Amino acid sequence: MIKVITYGTFDLFHEGHYRLLQRAKALGDYLIVGVTTEAYDVTRGKFNVVDSLMTRIENVRKTGFADEIIIEETSGQKFSDIKKYHIDIFTVGSDWTGEFDYLKDYCKVIYLERTKNISSTMLREKNTPIQRIGIIGTGRIADRFVPEVRLVSGVSTQGVYNPHVESAVRFANRWGIEAYTNIDDFFDAVDVVYIASPHETHYGYIKVSLEHGKHVLCEKPMVLEKAQAEEVFQYAKEQGLILLEEIKTAYCPGFHKLLGIACSGNIGNIRNVEACFTKLEKPDTRELTDRIYGGSFTELGSYVLLPIIKLFGIDYKDLRFDVIRGENGLDLFTKASFVYPTGMATATCGLGVKSEGRLLISGTKGYIIAEAPWWKTTYFEVHYEDADKIDRYSETFLGDGLRYEISNFLFMINKSNKDDFKLTRSESITLAHIIEQFMKEENRINKNTDV
Repeated sequence: MIKVITYGTFDLFHEGHYRLLQRAKALGDYLIVGVTTEAYDVTRGKFNVVDSLMTRIENVRKTGFADEIIIEETSGQKFSDIKKYHIDIFTVGSDWTGEFDYLKDYCKVIYLERTKNISSTMLREKNTPIQRIGIIGTGRIADRFVPEVRLVSGVSTQGVYNPHVESAVRFANRWGIEAYTNIDDFFDAVDVVYIASPHETHYGYIKVSLEHGKHVLCEKPMVLEKAQAEEVFQYAKEQGLILLEEIKTAYCPGFHKLLGIACSGNIGNIRNVEACFTKLEKPDTRELTDRIYGGSFTELGSYVLLPIIKLFGIDYKDLRFDVIRGENGLDLFTKASFVYPTGMATATCGLGVKSEGRLLISGTKGYIIAEAPWWKTTYFEVHYEDADKIDRYSETFLGDGLRYEISNFLFMINKSNKDDFKLTRSESITLAHIIEQFMKEENRINKNTDV
C-alpha cells in the first residue's frame, strides 16, 4: 500500500483545494491530510485565517479523499509524521517548490501544480479588499514596519511620504515602493496611513489624514497633549474612521496573558506596579539632542506607562516626576510615581542611564515578575508566599512585534469595530495627558504642530 501525506490550512475551502486533494489521493492508496491549527499559522506569520479549525477539518472530510485527517501543530511535525505513519509520498502545492526537498531522504516529494486564478487569499481579497497602506516618515521604525506588513494578509505597502524628498526616495528604493513628494498625491494612492514621523508632527499628520478619509495607525506617543488626543479621536469617531496608537506591547499575546493572570485573582488584589525600560542611545541622536521633543520620557514613557494604566486604570490621584538631566537639559532618566485609590506605581525610563528593565506587579497573595525585555513578554513568573511555588509562563513574540498591531488594526477596519480593549481611546488620551504634564513641568513649549 502506497501512503501519501499532504498539509494545508484549507481556509475558505475552494475548487483549488478540492483538486489538490483529488490529485494527492490519486498518487497512492491511502491519503493522510494534515490540517494546520490557527496557532501554528500565527507562528508562520499568518494572521488571516477566517474559518475555524473544526470547519476546515469538516470541509476536508466532505471531499471524501482523505482516509485520515490529522492536526499539524508544529514546524517539525512533517518529519515526525512521515516516520510515524510510514509515508511513501509527501505532496504539497507547487507554490512551495523546493521548500520541502529536505524530506527527499525519507520519502518521495511531489509538488503539485496549483489551480490557477483561485486561492484563499484571492477569496479574502474579494470579500475584503486589500488595504493599501501609506507611510509618513522614513525613520528606523518605518524600516521595521515594512517587512512586518508583508506577514499580514489583507494589507500592502503602497508608498511613502516625506517632505524631505531625498529621504523618501531612498526609503522607497530600499523597499520597492512608491515615493510621494506631494501629500495630496500620497493620499489619493492609499487607503490607510501609518505615521512614523517625529513626535511633534503626529498631531498635524493625523488631522490631515483623517480629513482625507484615511484610517490612521500612529506611532507612540500619538500626540503630546490631552486636548489634541480628544480632538482627533472625536473627529475619527464622527467620520467612522479607525485611529489607533502604535504601542506594540499592547497587542502582543504574551502581554495579554500576563494581564489576564494579574487580573485573575491569582496574586490577590494588585497594590503596586513597577515598570522600567532603559537603553543607551548615541549622544548625537534625535532623542538626545532635540531639547523640546527629545528625552527619555517622550521616547520610552508610553511603554512603561502602559501596564500601569491597564492594571490600575486612568483615574490616578497623584503624579510626581523625578528627573536626571544631561548637560543640554534633556531628561536622561525619568521616574513617574503614581498614587491610586487602591495602590501605587512607578514608571521608569532612561536613554543615558542603564538600569535593570523589568516589570513587577505586586499583589496581596503574590507577585508577577517579567525581566527585560518584558515589553515583548516572552516569559514571566508568578511567585507566592511559599518560595517553592512558582508558576512559569511563556509566549512567542514574532519578529519586531509590529505584525500584531497591524493585524489588529486591519481587523478593526474590516470588522467595523471602532474601539478595542487592547488599547482604548480613553487610555491613549490618558497617555497623552501624562506626557503633557511632564512637558509642562520641564518647561517645554508646546508649539503648533499643524502640517
